[in-house]
Amino acid sequence: MAGKGEGPAIGIDLGTTYSCVGVWQHDRVEIIANDQGNRTTPSYVAFTDTERLIGDAAKNQVAMNPTNTVFDAKRLIGRRFSDPSVQSDMKLWPFKVIAGAGDKPMIVVNYKGEEKQFSAEEISSMVLNKMKEIAEAYLGTTIKNAVVTVPAYFNDSQRQATKDAGVISGLNVMRIINEPTAAAIAYGLDKKAGSTGEKNVLIFDLGGGTFDVSLLTIEEGIFEVKATAGDTHLGGEDFDNRMVNHFVQEFKRKNKKDISGNPRALRRLRTACERAKRT
Repeated sequence: MAGKGEGPAIGIDLGTTYSCVGVWQHDRVEIIANDQGNRTTPSYVAFTDTERLIGDAAKNQVAMNPTNTVFDAKRLIGRRFSDPSVQSDMKLWPFKVIAGAGDKPMIVVNYKGEEKQFSAEEISSMVLNKMKEIAEAYLGTTIKNAVVTVPAYFNDSQRQATKDAGVISGLNVMRIINEPTAAAIAYGLDKKAGSTGEKNVLIFDLGGGTFDVSLLTIEEGIFEVKATAGDTHLGGEDFDNRMVNHFVQEFKRKNKKDISGNPRALRRLRTACERAKRT
């Protein structure tokens, strides 16, 4: 699949809140853990006076550096600044987004004492590069080729911008694949469909920040997206918020103490809630 001396091709799930990388090894897909031992890496990039942080390191310092920690780049990629969804999402972000040339949204941060502007493609390329490095550390070889997934509802502009992010990160994006299609292949649904003619499949994808439902048909290994639905603002982080609020109330009831005004306590509680949810 990959050319000589280029190492194997990798698959990257570039998510809104978390990203993931896998490689085909020993007749199966191996999902690769990062240096923290996590199989998913936060899609976060942080800029400080001294360095640029990506992934867990970026997410871990978000409370101390909210205006220069960028996340949700996937909500901006391939969109115009004037897009109503961009205008509505901007209200929720602690970092600054302005209109650049040609109505392109630009993220404004302070990096090494200077004001810098980055496009969503540039931020996403940093996350893609991090995923590439995770795979390279595991495989002990240089990676050049990748397949990247996007939501089924992404338009041509969003798909092209995702490809551009890959190019900026130094990857050759061999293919952009719809996320529900990738999920169906991962579960071997194309093999199960086999010779039984056309098969309908419903893919239910509850992510960290979004919830996507897709109806696919599979016939002779060909996938077709028939319909998509969901909620672009419902995901694991909403579960975390509910849990945090619940335990703040519980703590108040049991200990007669309100921790809602204590950012450090809230951060520790959120981390504990995330952990409890996963285990």
